[in-house]
Amino acid sequence: MPIATTNPVTGEVLKTFDALTDEQVDAAIGRAVTGFRALRATSFEQRAGWMRAAADLLDAEQDDVGALMTQEMGKTLAAAKAEVTKCATACRFYAEHAEQFLADEPVDPSAVGAVRAYARYQPLGPVLAVMPWNFPLWQAMRFAAPALMAGNTGLLKHASNVPQTALYLGELFTRAGFPAGAFQTLLVGSDAVERILTDPRVRAATLTGSEGAGRSIAAIAGRELKKTVLELGGSDPYVVLPTADLDRAAQVAATSRCQNNGQSCIAAKRFIVHTDVYDQFVDTFVAHMSALTVGDPMMDATDVGPLATEQGRADVEEQVADAVDKGATVRCGGKAPEGAGWWYPPTVITDITRDMRIFSEEVFGPVAGVYRAASIDEAIELANATSYGLGANAWTDDPQEQQRLAGELDAGAVFVNGMVTSYPQLPFGGVKNSGYGRELSAAGIREFCNLKSVWIGDSGGADVDSATE
Repeated sequence: MPIATTNPVTGEVLKTFDALTDEQVDAAIGRAVTGFRALRATSFEQRAGWMRAAADLLDAEQDDVGALMTQEMGKTLAAAKAEVTKCATACRFYAEHAEQFLADEPVDPSAVGAVRAYARYQPLGPVLAVMPWNFPLWQAMRFAAPALMAGNTGLLKHASNVPQTALYLGELFTRAGFPAGAFQTLLVGSDAVERILTDPRVRAATLTGSEGAGRSIAAIAGRELKKTVLELGGSDPYVVLPTADLDRAAQVAATSRCQNNGQSCIAAKRFIVHTDVYDQFVDTFVAHMSALTVGDPMMDATDVGPLATEQGRADVEEQVADAVDKGATVRCGGKAPEGAGWWYPPTVITDITRDMRIFSEEVFGPVAGVYRAASIDEAIELANATSYGLGANAWTDDPQEQQRLAGELDAGAVFVNGMVTSYPQLPFGGVKNSGYGRELSAAGIREFCNLKSVWIGDSGGADVDSATE
């Protein structure tokens, strides 16, 4: 795949870039090592000042950066500008809380025969981040802000269709005051990832992307005995039970399915509705989906822009065609328009069976599959009948049902009576084929730290546990 900005509205290639040579990549890794030595010697207070400066730059440049993301991958301008704001919020969150999250954790010294004992978090070194195009600023920032505040340095291999956003990120933290080499963008293809990850100077890796890419990174890192965090795909369930506010649930369902033009790992994709309210919910849901405005993502009135890539639209078309061929019913949408650009309308499909691709595959576009469940037991079974486990939505006003769904849905996050989203304050990640490890919150900043045990004894000698190991 060429490294290029291609406008998904028109399919026009706007700008192309040459990939870095092996020598240039080697030099960048060397700068990351030098930058790590400098960064780890700084205080949390110094890093926090630079991180707040990065947030200020994001706020000041929101309009331009938002327009750049819209141009590169097609999200609405309003969504792109909100993404910039969210990144600034994350920068300030970690500037404020990093020292607290990474504070030494004392242990009762008498229990371990010491004068003093504690666990200390220390950075690992240069970390490779392989990031996708769908939230080109936010997904990189989820790694960058905590990693830099912990004292690690970052090497960003971004998706090849968002090179200008990647280059902006590569300059942002240096402009904010971080040491040279603290965070760098590597304009390289996916074929360069293995060479970078096997370099002994690179200590760990994080990836947000497809299940296949995650398996590849995990295999390489496993051979090299390097830590990884993987946030992969999702086929999130959206369970609606009879006590739910159906109008609100249907409205939020449309927003959740079509956020980011339907290209979000945590977008609701499988809508599982109790039979008692199924018809009412479907009618209302279809009405909300049909009312969404598809158009130029730069316009304020647009709700849904084009898909980011030509191949992405082709994949969605094939999944819908497979369902229709096997007996599914299209309630709205379901057909791409003619003409330039990679458009696909908000679509609702019912009468889905388990032999259809959309039952088991993630659909990365504004296509909702709706399922009927006779009971909460069947709803939970359907919700968990997937290889993924990223997020889950549950709609019910019954406290007992809320507890069951929160406890029994296989997911890294369950949102009850609300849309799954990510917050700096909450850990983010999945189970099953949605990956492992966590981003955000205290958990996210600790992922790429060495948790070191420190034991300090009396210089005159202390008792030694005879059960040594």
